[in-house]
Amino acid sequence: MTLKPRRHTRNAVIAGAVALGLTLTGCTGGGSAGGSTQTKGVTITVAWMNPAPPKAALDAFTKSTGITVKWTSIDWDNLQTKIAAAATSKTYFADVTDVDWSRVGQLSRLDWFYPIDNYIDTKKLKSDMPQLSSFVSGGKVIGIPFDSSYMVTTVNKDQFAQAGITTMPTTMTEYTDDLKQVKAKGVSATPLNIPFAAAEGLSTYWYEATEAFGGTVLDSKGKPQFASPDSGGYKAAKWMVDSLKDGLVPAGNINVTDSQGMQNLMAKGVVSSTFSDYSGNVGSLYDVPASSDVVGKTVYIPTPGVDGTASNLGNPDGIGIPKQAKYPAAAAKFIEWITATENQADFAGASGPDKVMPNYPTPSRLSAMKILTENGKLAQGAELSELLSKSKPVFASGAPSWYPEFSRSVSTNLHSAAVGTISVDAAIKAIAAQATKLANGS
Repeated sequence: MTLKPRRHTRNAVIAGAVALGLTLTGCTGGGSAGGSTQTKGVTITVAWMNPAPPKAALDAFTKSTGITVKWTSIDWDNLQTKIAAAATSKTYFADVTDVDWSRVGQLSRLDWFYPIDNYIDTKKLKSDMPQLSSFVSGGKVIGIPFDSSYMVTTVNKDQFAQAGITTMPTTMTEYTDDLKQVKAKGVSATPLNIPFAAAEGLSTYWYEATEAFGGTVLDSKGKPQFASPDSGGYKAAKWMVDSLKDGLVPAGNINVTDSQGMQNLMAKGVVSSTFSDYSGNVGSLYDVPASSDVVGKTVYIPTPGVDGTASNLGNPDGIGIPKQAKYPAAAAKFIEWITATENQADFAGASGPDKVMPNYPTPSRLSAMKILTENGKLAQGAELSELLSKSKPVFASGAPSWYPEFSRSVSTNLHSAAVGTISVDAAIKAIAAQATKLANGS
C-alpha cells in the first residue's frame, strides 16, 4: 500500500477558486439540478488525482452495470482549479471528482455538488465510515470518504528504548518529558518533528495539538475557541513554539513542511517522534528501505492528551458528483462501487499486486481495514483501525466556507511566533481576530 502525499498548496488554490466562484455565481449556486437518470450504455468521466484502478476491475464494473468509465488523472491543485472553473462557467467537466474535507463548507455554500444522499443511503455507511461526518454541511452529505487520512503520532521505539523509555506516553506531560529524556541521553539532539513552514501542514499540526490539550478550534458558529491562555489551542501553540525554543525541534524546521520533515527527518532517524503524522506512513514510508533508515523501528501510538489519550483528527478526501455531471445516477453507482469494502481492500493490496490501485491510500471503511489487517497487508493495521474508529472531524460542524483564509492566518502567525517576530500571545490574538472577522462575514 502506498499513501498519497497530502496537499500543501491547498490554500492559494482554494482561495482563488472560491473567489472566482463567488464573483460569478453571487453565492446563488453553481449549476442546474439536471442530468440524466440513465445508467446503462453511458460513459462517465472520472477526474482524480491517482492513476486509474486496474483495467480488469473497471471492465468488470462495466460488465455488471453497463457503465463505461473514462478515467482522467490530474494533479490535485489543477484538479481543484478545473472543478471551480467548470462550476462557475456552468460547463461539464466530469461526472465524478474529488471533494476535499476542507472544502465541504465552500462547496455546500456554492451548491457545486449534488448531495450524495440523494442517490446513496448514507445512513447505512456511518458505522463503517467514521469520517463520513467530515463531508456533511447544512445537513447534507456532499461526498463519500474515498480514503481515511487522519493525524497520528509516531515514535521511533528504538530511540526511545535507548533513552531508557519502555512504556509509551499517554499524556502530553509524559510525551514532552520523554522527548526531553531522549535529548538529555544524547540519543537525538532534536527528537521532535514539527513543520514550522507557513503552510497547511503547520495548521493541521496545531489542530491535532489543540485536540490533545483538550481544546477545540471553532464552535458551531465559527467563533474561535482558543483565545484564552487556559484554552487547548493557546496551550498547543505555546507548546509547539516552546519546543522549538527549547531545542526539542531542529532549528531548521522553521522552513520545513510536513512532508519534508517526515521524509528527511523522521525517516532518517534525525528525530524520534512526529506528534501529528500521516496515517499509513509506517508502511508506506518508514518501513520502506529505499526511503528510510528506520525500517522496523517506527510505531503508531495512541495520541497523548491531557489526562490520557486524545482523538485523532481527520483530513480525508471524498468523492462526489458535480452539479454539471451528465450522468449523476451512473456516477452514484460508480461511487458505490469504488468505495465498496472488497474493492477498497483490493485497491490497497489485500489480494495481490494485480488488483492494486496505484497510490491508493488507507481505505475509508473499517471493514476494508479489517480485511487488510487480517491478511497482513497493512503495517500495524489493528492500531490504525482503532485510531480510525475514534477519529474526529477537525470542525464538528464541518469546515467553514472561509477555511482557506483561516488556515492561512493560522500558519503565517504560528510561523511568525516560531521565528520570534511576534509572541505566541500576539499570534493567537491575530488568528482569533481573523476567525471572528470571517465568522461575522466582514
